[in-house]
Amino acid sequence: MATNHIPLTPLRMVERTARIFPRRTAIVHGNLRRSYREFYERVCRMANGLKAMGVKPDTKVAVLSPNVPMPLEAHVGIPLCGAVIVSINTRLNGKEIAYIVDHSQSEILMVDRGLLGSIKPVVEEMKGLRRIIVAEDPGAGEDDGWRPEGALDYEDFLAGGSPQHVPIPVEDENDVISINYTSGTTGKPKGVMYTHRGTFMITVSNVVDYGLNQDSKYLWVVPNFHCNGWCFTWTIPALGATSVCLRAIDAQVIRDLVLSEHITHFCGAPVVLQFLANLPDAESFRFEAPVRASTGGAPPSPTLLEAMRRMNVEVTHLYGMTETHGPFTYAAVQDEWRALPGDEFAKKIARQGVANFLGGEVAVLDDDYRQVPGDGSTMGEIGFRGNAVMKGYYREPEITEKAFAGGWFRSGDLGVLHDDGYIELRDRAKDIIISGGENISSIEVENTLASHPDIEEAAIVSMPNERWGEVPAAFVSPKSGKTLTEQEVIDFCRDRLAHYKCPQQVIFETLPRTSTGKVQKYSLRERMWEGHDTRIKG
Repeated sequence: MATNHIPLTPLRMVERTARIFPRRTAIVHGNLRRSYREFYERVCRMANGLKAMGVKPDTKVAVLSPNVPMPLEAHVGIPLCGAVIVSINTRLNGKEIAYIVDHSQSEILMVDRGLLGSIKPVVEEMKGLRRIIVAEDPGAGEDDGWRPEGALDYEDFLAGGSPQHVPIPVEDENDVISINYTSGTTGKPKGVMYTHRGTFMITVSNVVDYGLNQDSKYLWVVPNFHCNGWCFTWTIPALGATSVCLRAIDAQVIRDLVLSEHITHFCGAPVVLQFLANLPDAESFRFEAPVRASTGGAPPSPTLLEAMRRMNVEVTHLYGMTETHGPFTYAAVQDEWRALPGDEFAKKIARQGVANFLGGEVAVLDDDYRQVPGDGSTMGEIGFRGNAVMKGYYREPEITEKAFAGGWFRSGDLGVLHDDGYIELRDRAKDIIISGGENISSIEVENTLASHPDIEEAAIVSMPNERWGEVPAAFVSPKSGKTLTEQEVIDFCRDRLAHYKCPQQVIFETLPRTSTGKVQKYSLRERMWEGHDTRIKG
């Protein structure tokens, strides 16, 4: 390490917090309160325990857990021993989880006891795992008593690890700290690699862009597996602020926690805000102290934004991808906008906005990688470059090279640039469905349907849904002489995919095609959205 250079990593900021603010509250979970002294002792025990287990630098350690204390500790403890954290979507089914564990080459799996049912059918398929560590939680409910052979109890594992201080192991800030899997638009999930440098930059950007400080109380609504909780898994302990856990989404519980724990910030999909707006007394309710909510996955509607305004919730609209550490841009609010009528204000902040503080650059590009005019009408593809762009796809060098062609990471999303420098999405070049903030690959679902022995071909498009914003719908052409029912098709998918990825409506017909033989998915989508707001979700 040079005299004038220390590798950037969020771990160093967390270590600083534990040293300077040991008595501040780190984690709240029900009746549990842990200080930063306790938090840091536990992450050191984890790091030392993993080392004693034979975990070496660059070893992959997977985590499958809702928003409880264990994954918050793991986001520090795992990289503190030089290993790489692989956070897995808790809504995936067993085969999807097993694929990620296998592809990431994870050797250890830390799993919440309430999610053991997801891995029970496939535990024998995860050949590379050396050990499974099971974390208990009061909210996990009852189970059938099954435990993987040789599994360790999480608390026993920590108790066996030394509390001795662990020096920061990072020598190269471009080393990988985490891998997050995203389906994108292909049938197989891709492992997106984040570096210590990249996560450091987003950790700091979060502080600046969302007005956080050491007195902030952050409610864990956005899942920790979504781009490492949009890097708030490191932002909150870096500041010495307080994390308040939320095991499951419940609007009344969220509101109660905001009041009882004096929550100042939370992040989540617009559907979460809609849940709050749908509470029986929502129209007359108002938080006494202002709350800042950051939302992404779909532009919040003017009606929803006005409802949040009445509740004293200030909404920040975000946009990004797994490949950009989650939110890369945000609709920074200009002072003069606050005097605008509700609808006009909503239109301003429903745009995707500007690049975050340290993330890098965002542009709307033509086919030659040139910025389109800022006229609000010339279409181009959204491109990113800079600190927040991933290192690459794990074990996919050719796909990575293609993704970085031209010096930009091209999103596949089409948009315009306004004269004030704010970008706005207008369409999706790729057929991703965003349901309740979760990305669903239409190709993945189509490939699943194509494996049905009685299905000739299928197309998946989005359809409107009041609860989740949009959900998958299937257009299916059965093979000649074969008949299927809607429920048979849905059940076939549910046996092979996470339930949220499965179609909620099935229409049987011959698929329309272009002159070149491609399925006209845009016409199918238009039919499903007829009479609804067809603005593509950002």
